Amino acid sequence: MIGIGVYYRRKSASVNDFVLGGRGLGAWFTAFAYGTSYFSAVIFVGYAGKFGWNYGVASTWVGIGNAVIGSWLAWKVLGRRTRIMSKHLEAKTMPEYFEKRYNSKPLKIVSALIVFVFLIPYTASVYNGLSRLFEKGFGIPYKYCIIGMAVFTAVYVIMGGYKATALNDFIQGIVMLVGIAAVVLAVLGENGGLGNSFDLLGDISDANGDKGAYSSLFGPDPINLAGVVILTSLGTWGLPQMVQKFYAIKDDKAIKTGTIVSTFFAVVVAGGCYFLGGFGRLFVKSADGLPEGGFDGIVPTMMEKLPSLLFGLVIVLVLSASMSTLSSLVLTSSSTLTIDLIKPIMKEKMDETKQLLT
Repeated sequence: MIGIGVYYRRKSASVNDFVLGGRGLGAWFTAFAYGTSYFSAVIFVGYAGKFGWNYGVASTWVGIGNAVIGSWLAWKVLGRRTRIMSKHLEAKTMPEYFEKRYNSKPLKIVSALIVFVFLIPYTASVYNGLSRLFEKGFGIPYKYCIIGMAVFTAVYVIMGGYKATALNDFIQGIVMLVGIAAVVLAVLGENGGLGNSFDLLGDISDANGDKGAYSSLFGPDPINLAGVVILTSLGTWGLPQMVQKFYAIKDDKAIKTGTIVSTFFAVVVAGGCYFLGGFGRLFVKSADGLPEGGFDGIVPTMMEKLPSLLFGLVIVLVLSASMSTLSSLVLTSSSTLTIDLIKPIMKEKMDETKQLLT
């Protein structure tokens, strides 16, 4: 990762190169950058555990919704239009786009503040997801995980900008695809395969005492499940670190290919995570309807029985998912802070070099 940052250091000489990779990124890199920014440790450790516990195997619908609405439809509706308009307006960030599109400086300032302030708790949730697994696997204290991750992410983001981030996202995305597939197979194997896992899950009673709800197609609460699908899928349409991926993509052909690649990535990663979480009740016992150690402890507990090599892969998977999301969040919030909030105050005093440094 650091090597990639060093390699791209000289290729990120301008603000446009640093923030958008010179608007020349291909389909695969952009699609993987989109997918890895979408799915972090939050989905693998937190969401998969919580929604899998509440809705059983039906929580897989959340992953399918993320793929269809959050990836395929977002690319179809926003991809080409966003690329054309942001290039035409020469906008590098979402707040800058708003200012030029609607001729409104207050809109830029307000949106920049929203982006910068609210990406901080989002970043904190990514750190929280990682710490759980590191404590389970290595007994490493929480604060050292945070410091280590922050330092590594900072090095390659600061040195290489968007291009280094995108190439690292691609590598991390491959780790995530392989890791999710391997973990799902291993977890099912723990309970005698797919059929037997479904049978065991079907024997568990829901809150009303009915059996079979957690192994059914739509789960014990389909209405709330539909709400979760919408919440986790439509949210990406407004996230600046996601939409800015369309600012940087090369051309219309790359948009078409990227749509397919991004959707496939979401099906495997999101679908796999939620499907995995659906079997949480087979590994974690509950006396009062809530799992011991809270929802964030479900997936780490499921991982405890994995072979050492596979657990190592899970650690790298979660690290990859977290760092790719983190780098995207940092790049988005830092560019917004610099270009939309600091630069207008400094006016003519901020040349390209000072902007890049900031």
